Amino acid sequence: MRLKLLVSIILFVSVVATGFRYGMAGDGKQKTQEKSKGEATKMAELTLTSSNFEQGKAIPKKYTCDGDDISPGLSWSKPPEGTKELALIVDDPDASMGAWVHWVVWGIPPDSTSLPEGVPKTDTTSMGLMQGKNGFGKVGYGGPCPPRGSDHRYFFKLYAIDTKLDLKPKATKWDVLNAMEGHIIAKGELMGRYGMSM
Repeated sequence: MRLKLLVSIILFVSVVATGFRYGMAGDGKQKTQEKSKGEATKMAELTLTSSNFEQGKAIPKKYTCDGDDISPGLSWSKPPEGTKELALIVDDPDASMGAWVHWVVWGIPPDSTSLPEGVPKTDTTSMGLMQGKNGFGKVGYGGPCPPRGSDHRYFFKLYAIDTKLDLKPKATKWDVLNAMEGHIIAKGELMGRYGMSM
């Protein structure tokens, strides 16, 4: 009886040890696969800059509702291969009613590396760009316009996408984000600040 019990214990320990060993190996393989998958899908970065203001610094009055309210000039690094078009969204996350949209533009040619100052506020432009509605209910660029005495941040977000967006002019920020889902292959960001107390 004792012998049978001893044999049973030995067999149980052997099975547990074997399972543990293979289980550990399986976990390691799974982690390696997840890591490889993560590395493979790592998004490329675009370097986005402006000749009119520096990262984290004040946006000149000229590009706000207190000035000429025209869009600043933007430049970026070469988009990766496979880019079919670029899209740009500018918003203010510090607005009291949630992120306020200042500019929605897509259809930017994939081989372009800049946008000039003062893009026309029209549905489409001579460059082939298409523009959506901003938070002011208008088409095109609407510059920073925070309440007096408050300083806000404005994020210019550029996306390289591997498809052409099937959207009509006057689309919203959310229309563009939804259409881009699963197609963004590179992204760049530039942040500027504005406030009358600055």
